[in-house]
Amino acid sequence: MLHFTFLGTSSGVPTLTRNVSALAIRNSKNKDWILVDAGEATQHRIQRTKLSLQNLVAICITHVHGDHCYGLIGLLASAGMNRRAEPLTIIAPKEIQQWVETTARLTDLYLPYPLKFIDVHNAIHPQHITDELSIQAHSLSHRVPSFAFSIIAQYTHQKLDIQALTQLGVPKGQAWGDLKQGKNIEFNGNILKSADYLQTHTQQVHAIVGGDNDQPELLTQACQTAQLLIHESTYTQTTLDRVGKSPMHSSAKMVAEFAQQQHLSSLILTHFSPRHQDHAGQQAIADEVSEFYKGNFYLANDFDQFTLDTTGQLSKVNLK
Repeated sequence: MLHFTFLGTSSGVPTLTRNVSALAIRNSKNKDWILVDAGEATQHRIQRTKLSLQNLVAICITHVHGDHCYGLIGLLASAGMNRRAEPLTIIAPKEIQQWVETTARLTDLYLPYPLKFIDVHNAIHPQHITDELSIQAHSLSHRVPSFAFSIIAQYTHQKLDIQALTQLGVPKGQAWGDLKQGKNIEFNGNILKSADYLQTHTQQVHAIVGGDNDQPELLTQACQTAQLLIHESTYTQTTLDRVGKSPMHSSAKMVAEFAQQQHLSSLILTHFSPRHQDHAGQQAIADEVSEFYKGNFYLANDFDQFTLDTTGQLSKVNLK
């Protein structure tokens, strides 16, 4: 399963109730987690969760705009102050690496752990971060190069062929336990090989997290195997029509229509303009989504948590 914690859901600037963009995605089988974007003060938001910078395995930066990356260097420094030693992968535009390296040189920043930078353009091919987690980048459309990231968790487990063992008359207990642990056993004068009675099952969970983007349709191919799309919805369509195309953001209508066309089972919207963050603004966005999308959707708030299980079902975590 993948577990999502929204650390920032405002676009452009922080507000009293929302910080700028950051999303934590944890592998529910262990403590490994990935951070997508690190707006200013992201490390402060992390301190209000159960996430540890020691277990952070990768940071993905969607694009170079400050509301998506200005918290990165402080977070890296704090991880060093907390004696992190394990390498950390950063998938980002090459300008992010240049910025980090220049800042480190000019401010005497010392990191006691190695950074592994991957140019986001090279991440259009899947990058295996851990045995179970991989990341793939997808190009979007914005005022600067922007990307979405497929976060894919693949779980492999083995089950005994109970039917075959029962037909042979192999009794439950130690014999079954040994076979499941990969040990061959002797039964009725024959050697039963563990490999012959273990069935391998693989389950994959696929979520897409988009950066700023005014063309959701660019994610058409990526969505073919995805169960969840997390996408910016900066404006309602009425507001976007008034603001014009120059900010290069999506409206709720645009994302909802795309999600419906792709038959996506679940959708989470985030990155809301401050003008849409009060109750009326959020209701307007929700009404617009409901009109054009008939699936399971949420408007994310800071610290909202969701789980995408191994069957591809999304549910919101009740924190009370």
